[in-house]
Amino acid sequence: MGGTSPYLPIVVLLLLLFQCWPSTCVTVTSNRHKVEVREFSDAELSCTFRTERDQNPRIEWKKRGKDVSFVYFDGHFRGPFEGRATIDGATVTLQRVTQDDAGEYRCEISAPFDSVSLGETNVTLKVLVPPHTPSCQIPSTAVTGSVVRLQCHDHQSIPPATYSWFKDNQPISLPRFSNATYVLKTDTGLLEFKSVSKEDSGRYSCLASNGVGSPKMCEAKNMTIEDVNVTAVVVAVLVIGLIVAICSCGGVLLHRNGFFSRHRGRSFWITESHEASHISSQALHRPEDISNVNYIPPPQEDFKHTQSFML
Repeated sequence: MGGTSPYLPIVVLLLLLFQCWPSTCVTVTSNRHKVEVREFSDAELSCTFRTERDQNPRIEWKKRGKDVSFVYFDGHFRGPFEGRATIDGATVTLQRVTQDDAGEYRCEISAPFDSVSLGETNVTLKVLVPPHTPSCQIPSTAVTGSVVRLQCHDHQSIPPATYSWFKDNQPISLPRFSNATYVLKTDTGLLEFKSVSKEDSGRYSCLASNGVGSPKMCEAKNMTIEDVNVTAVVVAVLVIGLIVAICSCGGVLLHRNGFFSRHRGRSFWITESHEASHISSQALHRPEDISNVNYIPPPQEDFKHTQSFML
């Protein structure tokens, strides 16, 4: 068997050129492969094609995700796109897009009568969301010298928002030195005071922006820094010490009275037996009171056989 001819690739190339000449083989392109539009505006998904012989190719649009779903098939829009999309040639316009419409789309052109019968191109749609009013967590009071964290976040903006903090309507600048008294993170919205002082008291607010639409600011809130109440601390310590002393004295008294003794039950029985014997001896001198005396039998000890003997 002879080897493969070195001219075979050239022959294949010539055959392809011959098939597409003088016409052009089916081609599918897009003038915008990445489309970014604001939420609730219209998005144009461009798709242009050129065929060799087939004048009526089949046009299909699909959306890729966990599963591939039809957008345009058999001359009609499908699913959520029905009634809110138009097509011109192969270019599709989606009206009032939302986050559910974001994703990757594929335009497919099928020309059965062409030598190359299938062509496709992809278009990615990104739906931009302007900032919403951010959620701000600002403590109303704090104690001097403590660590205080203020949080600001907008969960809905696309792309993610960046954050700026204001005190008394004046912007708080980023700290320039590592030994600054506070930390400010514009990407997460964190404003942290390492050790607050009374000078940090004021009215704080946060601004979220992402370049899409107008920035949004949360409602300003007052934060008051107070000194430690020494009097309250001293009183609390004295009260706790008094409670501990009372508990200790009570425990000592109970222990002295035998409340925690292991033989408390036996001592109680001995005391009761002694009193019963005393009452019985008195009753012997007064027969009329014998019937009123409650008899308490002595405890019976187990008889232990210690020695055997014979009579």
